[in-house]
Amino acid sequence: MSGNMIHSGLEGVYIEKSSICKVDGEKGKLYYRGYCIEDLAEKSTYEEVCYLILYNKLPKKKELEEFSEKLKRERTLSKEVLEIIKNMAAKAHVLDTLRTAMSAISADDPEPYSADESVNIEKAIRIIAKTATISAAIGRTKKGKEIIQPDNSLDHSENFLYMLTGNKPDREKTKLIDVMFILHAEHSSNASTFGALVACSTLADIYSAVVAGEATLKGPLHGGADEAAVRMMESIGDPANTEKYIDEALAGKKKIMGFGHRVYKAYDPRAKILKRYLDEIDGNDEEDINKLVRIALTAEKIMIERLGKSHGIWPNVDFFAGPLYMHMGIKPEMFDTVFSSSRTVGWCAHVIEYWKDNKLFRPLEEYTGKTDLEYIPIEQRR
Repeated sequence: MSGNMIHSGLEGVYIEKSSICKVDGEKGKLYYRGYCIEDLAEKSTYEEVCYLILYNKLPKKKELEEFSEKLKRERTLSKEVLEIIKNMAAKAHVLDTLRTAMSAISADDPEPYSADESVNIEKAIRIIAKTATISAAIGRTKKGKEIIQPDNSLDHSENFLYMLTGNKPDREKTKLIDVMFILHAEHSSNASTFGALVACSTLADIYSAVVAGEATLKGPLHGGADEAAVRMMESIGDPANTEKYIDEALAGKKKIMGFGHRVYKAYDPRAKILKRYLDEIDGNDEEDINKLVRIALTAEKIMIERLGKSHGIWPNVDFFAGPLYMHMGIKPEMFDTVFSSSRTVGWCAHVIEYWKDNKLFRPLEEYTGKTDLEYIPIEQRR
């Protein structure tokens, strides 16, 4: 038996010290730079949250205005990047297209790598702005529609929704998309952030680190979880079928997508915020969306009764995100790009922070194979 301690999935292993984000899984609390997520979702904006995460302080009015103008100046994509999107988007997964386009953006930067923090913050602003435009362009291309150019009269997340759907959102949807971006902006050392850190630890440039984050985000256990949850709701079909579906799934030991979390042992605070928005639109949308909302709210109640208090399995942010995205006109296949567009600021902030005291990631593995095997020439092998 091995004497080595194996931490599968690096569970319980601390990889760095960070002042960016605190996730208190036992109490169900989330903080960005010391500010609780409830206050930021209610009182702040995504642009202000980006500033907070990058600069470690809330901006003054003039600072926020200057930051917003920088984002607007960086929204436009080159013809070369647009061609990549047009060539790939119709047949490739959205994140495959996004990471390829992000790689192309680095070609327009004469010095992709820099050790200067202020220079990397400027690169982060460029990446945040262009990621939203890329994501919206992917959505338009997948639907066979013309790509919509940025509208600089609109704020960042509002402009993203406009470029994606072709409709300037009303006040309710403008606030909702902004809240969705805020809630997905950062979440400590999750899989995609860790992927970005591994890439940057080699002193690869910040674009490469973001591409690594986007690639890691792709799986259904991470960025694809909200799409998987809404697909489950669609398969339930009718709110009246919800309890039967859950009971059969639990009896068969099948996972209920959108419930449980590696860190949270209490109700995910982001899910609590989104549930309030679901409550507000309940019964006030198209029939298909109304059904999804009712299924989500019914499933939440049943799952809390079955597994919440007894097993510590609560709804996470992915469970409620899907119906709300669809309420805003965002199709399930585009959920990953919304997540990525939101989380880019977190990846960039962690990369910039890690480079202050960089150390190459080089974990060990326990070898379980054979050794000292005899090499047999190919003519003698049977």
